[in-house]
Amino acid sequence: MKKYILLVFIFGFTFFFQSCASQNTGDPKSTDALVNSQEFTFFAQKANPTNYDVINVMNSMPNSTSTRMLNLDGNYTIELKNKTLEVVLPYFGRMYTPNYGGDNSYRFTSKDYSVNKSQNKKGNWIIRIKPNDVKSIDEIIIEVFKSGKAFTSMKSNDRQPISYDGYISKNTEDKP
Repeated sequence: MKKYILLVFIFGFTFFFQSCASQNTGDPKSTDALVNSQEFTFFAQKANPTNYDVINVMNSMPNSTSTRMLNLDGNYTIELKNKTLEVVLPYFGRMYTPNYGGDNSYRFTSKDYSVNKSQNKKGNWIIRIKPNDVKSIDEIIIEVFKSGKAFTSMKSNDRQPISYDGYISKNTEDKP
């Protein structure tokens, strides 16, 4: 019995340290430079809906769980570049004024927006983006950690809030 407990203890420590070592950490100086330039791309890796009815429906589907369905690929982004804000994010939740037959995700381009950024005591950046020419979006809040990981929440006038986990990166160069 003691050998079994010792064996479980050793494997537990091995997996714990392996998962800690595999975490992606970026350079805090490059993260600060990206935030200060106000030209970066947020890549969403996971959606976090606030409505538990949505999660319960996803869990009720055969052969799938909500955790797998809410993991996103790299095609969902918020891109800040030369006086342009481009948002392409999925939406899971309750809409108060649905767009029947249309696209109910967040897909818009804004040329009139304001950006307020501040740094908290831990050194994380809080970026508040308020698009003035998109009537349904109230505010986008991006919290950027020193490692480059980011947490984004979307506040909207016509639907429940949703948040996304991901990271920020330098904008890709578009070829002419």
